Amino acid sequence: MCDYSLHTVQTRPAKVGDKLTTRDFGTGTKGFAAQENSAVAVCVLPGTELAFNEEVAIPAFGFLWQKQKTLGHKTAIFRQINKGALHAHHDALEFSNGKVVLLTCLCEGQEATVLQLPAQPMTATEVEEQRRTEYIG
Repeated sequence: MCDYSLHTVQTRPAKVGDKLTTRDFGTGTKGFAAQENSAVAVCVLPGTELAFNEEVAIPAFGFLWQKQKTLGHKTAIFRQINKGALHAHHDALEFSNGKVVLLTCLCEGQEATVLQLPAQPMTATEVEEQRRTEYIG
């Protein structure tokens, strides 16, 4: 989906095959941007499978400079966490080792491809899991 702080940014839903780039939208969070228009946030459904061009990286701070730390994974499943917390980031990636990292914690400029969207929900629970986290300001 799109994190609560992206409510003022133009958005569109993700599609299979989309090429996405992690981007700071200047709203207090990072998200996925469409490669064809970096001003458009691409909203990803929970359960979507993503493949990154390189190992996923997060900032790591050194003594006098900022560097990157790779997480050892090139694929992830998009999740939403802490959905009950209103003013918290929800968009996250889950890796094969079970580690979950907030999308806003990723380094900017990483490229990913949407491999597979989640199955259409069949139950009320599945519908709730794929529901967009709503911003209540």
